[in-house]
Amino acid sequence: MWDRMLDRMLRGFFTVGALEMVYPNGETRRYGEASAAPIKVRMTDPALPRRFVANAELALGEAYMDGTFTIDGDDLDAFLTLVTRNAARGRHVWWRRLDHAIRYARRKIDQNNPAFRARANVAHHYDLSGALYDLFLDADRQYSCAYFADPSMTLEAAQAAKKHHIAGKLLLEPGMEVFEIGCGWGGMALTLARDYGARVLGVTLSEEQHKVATERARKAGLSDRVRFELMDYRAVKGRFDRIVSVGMFEHVGVPHYREYFDTVRARLKEDGIALVHTIGRAAPPGTTSPWIAKYIFPGGYVPALSEMTRAVEDADLYPCDVEVWRLHYAETLRHWYDRFMANEAAARALYDARFCRMWRYYLKACELTFRHNRQCVFQVQLARRQDAVPLTRDYLYPRERQAHLSAAE
Repeated sequence: MWDRMLDRMLRGFFTVGALEMVYPNGETRRYGEASAAPIKVRMTDPALPRRFVANAELALGEAYMDGTFTIDGDDLDAFLTLVTRNAARGRHVWWRRLDHAIRYARRKIDQNNPAFRARANVAHHYDLSGALYDLFLDADRQYSCAYFADPSMTLEAAQAAKKHHIAGKLLLEPGMEVFEIGCGWGGMALTLARDYGARVLGVTLSEEQHKVATERARKAGLSDRVRFELMDYRAVKGRFDRIVSVGMFEHVGVPHYREYFDTVRARLKEDGIALVHTIGRAAPPGTTSPWIAKYIFPGGYVPALSEMTRAVEDADLYPCDVEVWRLHYAETLRHWYDRFMANEAAARALYDARFCRMWRYYLKACELTFRHNRQCVFQVQLARRQDAVPLTRDYLYPRERQAHLSAAE
């Protein structure tokens, strides 16, 4: 029965490319275009058809982790490319609509992140061994989208470009007070202090990140200008010239969007500027993959721009600039995946083979979602006043502006 139900689901799902699947009973079935060369996969656990019918996304990720769902040649890139391209086209397949409706009904529960729950969610991911992150991140441990101003950039150069692009939007002046919501391992705060003369308060809920960031500030001789606190952003008091938040908004949860932007407004001086950098969806509001929510980012959610802007409006903040980065995160994740694969033996020594399969699946699935399924990055510049920033983006590109003016003379 379960084999037949799964067969029906897959026949409606695969319309691009082709899949050839060997079921646990040994039967082989083909899906998709007749003329396409198929990606070949195999199920070895008799319980898998039932699990796939009940929750396809969760079951697929778990089965790959467990080794009960295998891909010929272990070509995860080819298989997930096939799945992601079909997922992008198949939003209206009957069983996906039903699954979405059920998950959407639970959204407020799944994304309710009061301070105590937010701390536990952060610990789940960011308090893993620091040695793990050293295997695939750049030396500055930038765990967010890099900015490939030139496609040939190294990961290190693109991550540095990201930080300086954000600093440009903050229009920093020496001595300004900056509040960083979600400071990671400290790289952004240290850059703003060292290169722009800012004084920075960074907050995190990760004990591991707090420890590393504090030690980095000490070693850099910046402890007098950079302070890291292990606390929830909602507990911070005072007002700041600038607020920056990179890769943290994805952990806020839709029920707390108004609270987040109310906090940004309350902490921002009258002439202040805030910059929020977040993964986003170029699609209507949705839900989080149950596999991602269970194994990678519990409580996490990628917002639609409409969800963010409604909360910005309600908080009486002025949107001064919205920039959309499209394939930059796909390239970032490609670099991370390649580095992780080059160091997989070291990762296996830290954890085990199942963890490595989980991490590979996470990095590759995310990369291909950015490439093929309407995921992007939003940078939203906010202020209390509409004249807090210049009226054009020329200030971000002074050399180009000067060249243009010289040519016009």
